[in-house]
Amino acid sequence: MAGLLKIITDIPILIVLSLFVGSVIYTLRKYSFAKKNLNILLGFFGSFKKTDLNFRFKEIDEWMTHNPYVYVPWMEFKNTLVFSESIALKGQNNNLTYKEVSSTIQYIQTTVDPLYFFDEESLITSKFNYKFIQQVSTILTGCGPLFTFLNIALAFGKVDFSSQAKTLSSLSGFIGSMQTAALVSVIAVSCSLIFIIVEKLSYNNLCKKPMYAVQNSISRLFDNISSEKFLLELLKETKIQNNALQNLIGELPENFKIALNSGIASNLVPYLENLIYGMNLLNKNIKEAVKGNKDDVDELF
Repeated sequence: MAGLLKIITDIPILIVLSLFVGSVIYTLRKYSFAKKNLNILLGFFGSFKKTDLNFRFKEIDEWMTHNPYVYVPWMEFKNTLVFSESIALKGQNNNLTYKEVSSTIQYIQTTVDPLYFFDEESLITSKFNYKFIQQVSTILTGCGPLFTFLNIALAFGKVDFSSQAKTLSSLSGFIGSMQTAALVSVIAVSCSLIFIIVEKLSYNNLCKKPMYAVQNSISRLFDNISSEKFLLELLKETKIQNNALQNLIGELPENFKIALNSGIASNLVPYLENLIYGMNLLNKNIKEAVKGNKDDVDELF
């Protein structure tokens, strides 16, 4: 036990063990930090449905904008969104009616895959010094040969060949230093392997699984539509509207003729009939009056 304690308290071995323990603690803390924020993000998106986006998008935008963890990818992703826009049309009595630009775009869609913005780098690796974590195993492995050769050099420097007694006493220290030098490499490589296993398992459980859940949640809310497909849909709607307009223009003369005939039949014809009737009645009265005046003149002569 005392020998093991002496070996562990050796400065090179102590440095390797301290680096290993500190790296493990740092890694687990950062991965736990990422997991906490990803779970918050997952819980937020889980409270929304696709049908809620049209009238709750402002709520999502404000929350994401004020969340520093996802602010940058959200601002980039928001520029790719296609909203279910509608145009205002003025009808009778100046009443406004609204018509959707495209009948196939009912929800908020994106022209770029959400996974392009909410990927592993934007959600996890950019939130801490991930490159350092990836190099810890290499650093630990490199510490082994470094301290091994350093111990060997120091061990050779302690050998005293000035006398037989000093040589024998110094050889015991030399052997102990060589043992420590070998143990440094073994411990360094062992710590490196253990760190790799711990890092991979913790990264998969603490980071990747919540990240996949967040990505699925975002993809569930925002349908992916390519910009070419969206332009094609607008082209289809434009052709449909042009066709309806051409049909309306083609039917306009016939409709005008029908409306004119209906107006004449319902308004002008009864008016003319009444006018002719009045004229005939007036003519009859005039004739009767002239006939009566003629009889009076004949009686005078």
